Amino acid sequence: MNREELIRYWKEEESAAVMSGWDFSHIEGRYRSTDDELPWDYGEIVRRHLRSTDKLLDIDTGGGEYLLTLGHPYALTSATEGYPPNAELCRRELGRLGIDFYEMSDYSAMPFGDGEFDIVINRHGTYDAAEIYRILKSGGYFITQQVGWRNDRELIQRLLPEAESRYKGHELASQAELFRESGFIIEEQGEIFSPIEFYDTGALVWFAGVIPWEFEGFSVDRCESALFEAEAEIQRTGRLSGNIHRFYIAARKP
Repeated sequence: MNREELIRYWKEEESAAVMSGWDFSHIEGRYRSTDDELPWDYGEIVRRHLRSTDKLLDIDTGGGEYLLTLGHPYALTSATEGYPPNAELCRRELGRLGIDFYEMSDYSAMPFGDGEFDIVINRHGTYDAAEIYRILKSGGYFITQQVGWRNDRELIQRLLPEAESRYKGHELASQAELFRESGFIIEEQGEIFSPIEFYDTGALVWFAGVIPWEFEGFSVDRCESALFEAEAEIQRTGRLSGNIHRFYIAARKP
């Protein structure tokens, strides 16, 4: 594609960058993430601790995609989500199943009673350790997999060299210490950096558009020169590479 065709293509991808649930199928085959190749299995860890009689809460459930894979009794399941498009999806899809759903963005004052849940899970969402401690029963578990602050940093800095991460310091060491200070016992933990690759600058534009909290201030107009540099690298090497940053914690309330 010539220069004008590339800009038009990027603008089309920028316009298409709307997320419903947590679905990256739009760029399937045009990028590769190792998010499904971590050295731990978050789902297996959750299932190992989840009993059929437990009262379960999923914080920041997205569109409820992962929650529904657990097959937990709907009457014992609650979920929260703060992103309005996802919240509307959850109200419709989870609500019709009988799952107790709350649109929520204040993590320090959740709409639940003291000691209400046996297990609270959170995959790539926000949390308040003290508030989770409050709503868990004694012996209950909080299990989370998190996106660390250095996630996609190489890609972000390629497009937005001056961008600072609003999540700086969000990593295993600091969060494990936070949970210990809140009264939890850390039973399992892990952290990893692993590759993410883009084979198409249009896919990168779409990706940056659907996660604006990472690529803050991104637009094709603002980042045009950087996109042409990225395109040249892909043409030369076949890919544009970075790293994902993930960590997990399984914590028990004594």
